Amino acid sequence: MTNPIHPQARIGHVHLKVADLERAITFYQGVLGFELQQRLGHHAAFLGAGGYHHHIGLNTWESKGGNPPPHGTTGLYHTAFLYPDRASLADALRRIVEAGIPLEGAADHGVSEAIYLRDPDGNGVELYRDRPEADWPRDAEGNLQMGTEPLDLQALLAEAPQL
Repeated sequence: MTNPIHPQARIGHVHLKVADLERAITFYQGVLGFELQQRLGHHAAFLGAGGYHHHIGLNTWESKGGNPPPHGTTGLYHTAFLYPDRASLADALRRIVEAGIPLEGAADHGVSEAIYLRDPDGNGVELYRDRPEADWPRDAEGNLQMGTEPLDLQALLAEAPQL
């Protein structure tokens, strides 16, 4: 058995191939609210939250004008963006609803609440918030018991900060 990865290791960013850079920036910046940190001409952009250099890289180096991969092929299932609390997730849902972007799903996993959608290039996007670890569902032996229950979107939207 190998030694496990350091417990503080994290996924630092995702870099996506996109067909149309401006369209992708409009989604990640204009809808989700990430801040544009840097552009490399008309071919790449880097967006982040809280001044971080980038959580998302977007490029058209190999994909300008391209199509999403066909259904049933391998590749990225989705990116997942962790929000710090329920009100922030509610604000993200409000932004998506106001932009008229359809959801693919919404779930309460016991440990987290999540909403699922697609970006303009067909990439899966999960927006979620974790519950405090003390609230995670466990069986009598203390084993984690994650599940998938419906998420009440109206109740979540009601918690969005008022603009």
